[in-house]
Amino acid sequence: MLDETRLVGLAKTLVARPSQQTDRMEAEPEVQDFIRDCAAPLLRELGLTGGFDRMGNWIGRFGSGKGPSLLLVTYAMTHPAAAMSEAFVPRIVDDGGALALRGRGAAEQKGAMAAAFAAVAKAVAAGRMNGELTLAVSSAGETGRHDAIKVILAELDRRPDFAILALGTGSRVSLGNKGRIDFDVVVRGRSAHSSTPWLAVDAIAGARRVFDALDSLTLPDRNHPALGGATLTPTSIQSGPRATHTIQDLARVTFDRRLLPGESPDEALATVRAAIAGLAGPQTFALEQGPFMYPAEIAEDGPLVTLIRAAHERVGLVPPGTFYSHGALDAGYLIAQGIEATMWGPGAMELFHTEHERVSLAELTTVARGYQAVLTHAGRVSP
Repeated sequence: MLDETRLVGLAKTLVARPSQQTDRMEAEPEVQDFIRDCAAPLLRELGLTGGFDRMGNWIGRFGSGKGPSLLLVTYAMTHPAAAMSEAFVPRIVDDGGALALRGRGAAEQKGAMAAAFAAVAKAVAAGRMNGELTLAVSSAGETGRHDAIKVILAELDRRPDFAILALGTGSRVSLGNKGRIDFDVVVRGRSAHSSTPWLAVDAIAGARRVFDALDSLTLPDRNHPALGGATLTPTSIQSGPRATHTIQDLARVTFDRRLLPGESPDEALATVRAAIAGLAGPQTFALEQGPFMYPAEIAEDGPLVTLIRAAHERVGLVPPGTFYSHGALDAGYLIAQGIEATMWGPGAMELFHTEHERVSLAELTTVARGYQAVLTHAGRVSP
């Protein structure tokens, strides 16, 4: 059995070490320091050895090459502390009559990381691994792009059959999620003093034309039974120059286009590009592609969900439920590479990024036992 006291202590140590998102993303020193100076030493104490790739991700390989191979991905980066007081002072709190660990990342990344570390250590120490396991500590977690997982996969000699992304899901197994592509529309005009607007070409007026064009854009007319329809949402608008009484010569509008399973990011962006190309002067319009993440979907009766459920039943645990997510995740990239992937871990998703973020200690323990069951059962289910 897992040592629950040790598991909670592990989670507290991980929460106590800040690893916040900044505009430096995976290269943020605090995230890199967390992996190198917190996660890696804890893994060594647990008897798990590994190394670092060129992005600073930690990768360890365990078990036998016989049977299916599994990639278990944990995530280092958390949302910033923001309005959460004492975000990196882990505390055990009362949560409706049950105990929970409070702290930034507890529900989203750090609780699942602790459960994964403890489960892998227990399975490896017991010598009961069935198949090959790669455990990764990714420098991502809040970046909204696949850069880190691409580098992790490139380090592996063998493509995994299955992948589990250790993130909070309320202990449910994800059957799929929307993808996402970000893009900016850059509008350029000509500045003039606001007292003589006839001398200017107003970039803000051009941005209004962009909104009108994209508001009328036809998105795919199909609905996913669990995820609904595709969406296109503006998330930011900036203009310049920053000066008083000046008609703006530049406007930059950022959009978020959510992709349904089966949609191509390239095709979605091509539709937007055609709509922008149809806008004639006096302003000029340019589209700049940003990060994207693939949509994902796996079958409820497919091999990965079957493995997870069978492993739970074998050790007397109730199999986890399933759900779909509107968020974009690394599962889409893994599936595009031929790897069946899901997101699964302890922690309520509605607590992510909030000032009340916490993870139930009972849920933390149950998922850790579930991870361990999968690690010792994987060789019994064919991909």
